[in-house]
Amino acid sequence: MGEVNETFEIERVDVEDRRGPEEDLYKGIPTWSNQITVRGLFASLLIGVLYTVIVMKLKLTTGLIPSLNVSAALLAFFFLRTWTKILNKAGILSTPFTRQENTIVQTCAVACYGITMGGGFGSYMLALNKKTYELAGVDTKGNAPGSYKELRLGWMIGFLFLTCFVGIFALVPLRKIMIIDYKLPYPSGTATAVLINGFHTPHGDKKAKKLVRGFSKFFSISFLWAFFQWFYSGGSHCGFSQFPTFGLKAWKQTFYFDFSMTYIGAGMICSYLVNLSLLLGAVLSWGIMWPVIHDLKGDWYPERLPESSMRSLEGYKVFIPIALILGDGLYNLLKIFAIAIRSARLRIQDKDLHTGHQNGLDVLHRNDIFMKDKIPLWIACCGYVFFSIISVIAIPLIFSEVKWYYVVVAYLLAPALGFCNAYGAGLTDMNLSHNYGKVALFVLAAWAGKDSGVVAGLLGCGLIKSIVSISADLMQDFKSGHLTLTSPRSMVLSQAIGTAMGCVVAPLIFFLFYKAFDVGNPKGEFKAPYALIYRNMAILGVEGFSALPRHCLQLCAGFFVFAIGANLVRDISPTKIGKWVPLPMAMAVPFLVGAYFAIDMCLGSLSVFLWHKLNRERATFMVPAVASGLICGEGLWTLPAAILALVKVNPPICMKFVSS
Repeated sequence: MGEVNETFEIERVDVEDRRGPEEDLYKGIPTWSNQITVRGLFASLLIGVLYTVIVMKLKLTTGLIPSLNVSAALLAFFFLRTWTKILNKAGILSTPFTRQENTIVQTCAVACYGITMGGGFGSYMLALNKKTYELAGVDTKGNAPGSYKELRLGWMIGFLFLTCFVGIFALVPLRKIMIIDYKLPYPSGTATAVLINGFHTPHGDKKAKKLVRGFSKFFSISFLWAFFQWFYSGGSHCGFSQFPTFGLKAWKQTFYFDFSMTYIGAGMICSYLVNLSLLLGAVLSWGIMWPVIHDLKGDWYPERLPESSMRSLEGYKVFIPIALILGDGLYNLLKIFAIAIRSARLRIQDKDLHTGHQNGLDVLHRNDIFMKDKIPLWIACCGYVFFSIISVIAIPLIFSEVKWYYVVVAYLLAPALGFCNAYGAGLTDMNLSHNYGKVALFVLAAWAGKDSGVVAGLLGCGLIKSIVSISADLMQDFKSGHLTLTSPRSMVLSQAIGTAMGCVVAPLIFFLFYKAFDVGNPKGEFKAPYALIYRNMAILGVEGFSALPRHCLQLCAGFFVFAIGANLVRDISPTKIGKWVPLPMAMAVPFLVGAYFAIDMCLGSLSVFLWHKLNRERATFMVPAVASGLICGEGLWTLPAAILALVKVNPPICMKFVSS
């Protein structure tokens, strides 16, 4: 599981690695410069834009994002295989489509839309704007007057270029240690490589056709259904997305099915435990806690205060999930450190393992190809120093609240933190960059003090989070490249190209949403819940516990302890009791967002469960493609819907339900 406040990377991927005879695998490997092609970069851009739209919508609605890497590899295969077949039928000779080019396209596309996940558009960056500043309470002591910065395309693109490119160079020198010497598994990178290797075999073409047909069918259904729904959504609380499935009283507490194919698809990819944890969190918060606390108005908080105030009901909605997130994050951070230290000690003691003792001709071939195109150490060091110096100069000029020495300290610590995160991701597949970012947020918010602490903390979070996240993602890609015999040099270059694409594409797509929809409105479709959560974390860092409403500290402490206890039980007894213990991070999401999307996700799980009962083998094979089709179809409709909203073309009908 990866970045759960923004990403769920729990996948059902069970694809057999049918590489064929060993001699076929090593025959005709293109040089590193030939692995990057113009058609591949064009495909990467198209896939990157599509998934940026999808991820941006998810970031700005619930913040819950499934892993899309496998479907990106599938789309890359489909796009380039179709391209080459069309050219061949037209009598035009084209370069053969190889597994290396497939890997490069997937790496570049993921780097492009990965900026949307790590760029803070739904969290720390959006938390800087005036709307979130006002939602946090202008009368809140730690929320200093004027401590906001309106979002502008220019400075956002500049900030992303400054922070994201540093992460590419941070851990490049350690690729041999991570991949060859330590042999870290990197499950997501391995799963992607297995899928790509499976496609590029005599059996793979037939298998890929089935997956592509399934993807295309459900993509079309999802897109057309989203288009149909649009006609009935012409007003506030209108359309199928507000259908009172369980009655109007339940609808007021956000318990309804909103007919979202995106979240049904996400539920099909995420595990049963994730989805049931979401439902438990929804029942606990919107079904029990919020109605009870609302009835205590006048006792627990002043009756005159609006519910949107941080000193009233909204304060409980925000700070209790913060406690769950911090408890879960702190436990997993310490756990990863402990695993990393223990694993490193064992590897040092085992000289054969530590020195990279290899067994088999296959592994020797892979290692030889992986090390052939070396990336000089001086290039990595110079790149890191160059971008760090520019950041130290430029960031304080853009944000006066961020002193130059804050940036220096961040960049001195970032490589060590990046190594810890990449090592932990290699062992557990958990990218904990958001937790490293939160630590930086609290430290810098407290260090900068009352006047500039909130802005400095949010931006410090972004600095650390971007570097640490991209470092781990690049190492996952190196693992894929090692298994698909792709040159590390071409992978670093494709990662850099994809990052450059993402630094421009992601802000442009964000502003499309930002101008077309009411982003950040707690009662609207695009709630962006983590923006408010991150800002209140910064306020908590500046002000301390005095920011909490009455009895909120006790409730937060209880949920913090619960999060740590739940993780302990899961680790101590993983098979007997642990498999039934809910995930605290997943439980936290509906506390602020609502219950409707948890119902969608559980329907996704239910459909997978029934499909497995009817035909287990076909379900295991087809679920990733079908789920990706559902997510991509509705996600793509968001783009024309946003354009229609910008040009003031509104849906013609409002379908609404009222009490008789």
